[in-house]
Amino acid sequence: MARNGMRFNMRFSIAFGALLLCPFLASAQLAVTVSPVKATGQKAIVPLAMKNGFAERIESARAVCFIFDAQGKMLGQASRWIIGGTADNAGLAPGATNVFNFVVNAAKPLVATNLTAKVTLSRLVLQGGKLADPQKAVTVNPAVPK
Repeated sequence: MARNGMRFNMRFSIAFGALLLCPFLASAQLAVTVSPVKATGQKAIVPLAMKNGFAERIESARAVCFIFDAQGKMLGQASRWIIGGTADNAGLAPGATNVFNFVVNAAKPLVATNLTAKVTLSRLVLQGGKLADPQKAVTVNPAVPK
């Protein structure tokens, strides 16, 4: 009987410890907020707000942006360095925020008004050239309407 109680206590302790760690495991180190698409002619502008939650500087981050109409048809795509990427661009310091206007050119004029953007980060380079996994270290969320 005491042995079963000990197993229960151990299982409870492990489950409780895992529950306490979940918020730390789920928190992203780079938070990206995608604002609504602004279309002018053949260009779509997607404002991105970024916050560095890493303890070190982000040297560079590369993202791809897809523009869709209301029916889900892709109208355009582009890939850009949204942080760093060049020698004259300094990166993003720990705790700092930045805004990047992602410009996507479409093949035809964008006449739809209900456009959406899907942004995915493909590369994340930290200070000293250390690579981080963008799938685990980045969250991309839509902007909250005011």
